[in-house]
Amino acid sequence: MKIEGGKMKKYALLLAAKDSEYVKKMYGGYFNVFVEAFGDEEFGEKWDLFRVVDDEFPEMDQLINYDGFVISGSPFDAYGNEHWILKLCLLLQTLYFMQKKVLGICFGHQVLCRALGGKVGKANNGWDIGLRKLNIVKDFSTHSFLSDLDEIPLALSIIECHQDEVWEVPKGAEIVAISEKTNVEMFTMGDHILGIQGHPEYTKDILSNLIDRLLSNGSIQSEFAEDAKSKLYKAEPDRKCLERICKKFLKREMEFINGNI
Repeated sequence: MKIEGGKMKKYALLLAAKDSEYVKKMYGGYFNVFVEAFGDEEFGEKWDLFRVVDDEFPEMDQLINYDGFVISGSPFDAYGNEHWILKLCLLLQTLYFMQKKVLGICFGHQVLCRALGGKVGKANNGWDIGLRKLNIVKDFSTHSFLSDLDEIPLALSIIECHQDEVWEVPKGAEIVAISEKTNVEMFTMGDHILGIQGHPEYTKDILSNLIDRLLSNGSIQSEFAEDAKSKLYKAEPDRKCLERICKKFLKREMEFINGNI
């Protein structure tokens, strides 16, 4: 991704979770995990961190300076009414009307949907933890941000860890991917909104540690945890393809603006 016209690309991570001790020790925090997955530091781009879970938000006059925003996962419910979640919804509505690129991951996918008029809630099929095969149900390549990407396979494996889900996408949104457990795995709105229920940024060790923490705090049972861990190492997520999709989404210039999106 080259800098166009000498302008440095600038992105913001809206972090909706506290750093775990494991991620801090192994990666220096979730911010580094996201930048490693979606960043291109060799091209001079800049990433900023806003810990929205701690009520740390960008100022309104700062928003224009960013080329894109990423919303992380979170242990909180996207349909909750905590002050910072309601404030985040207002920010996402503002970014939508500014037609800024916004990528939502897991909780971020759900809260983005909520903010734009969709419905979210507890997953009908309970926890989904581990590798999950996504089925692409729309011609993803028709989106301008993927027009020069190699052919995208009809099925992709992704790391999942969620017990909430999108029930209904916002008006004007398109469902791009589904799975046997979740009806909305990915959705888009035009070329500036993308939601992904899974974790393209996660490595297997991050999920394995998260399973341990969910077990220790009583969120899941030991049999479920053992089963999820055993299956985790039998296959590989399509991280490179998913990362390319996210990078292309964030960094490709929109070729047109549709007043209805």
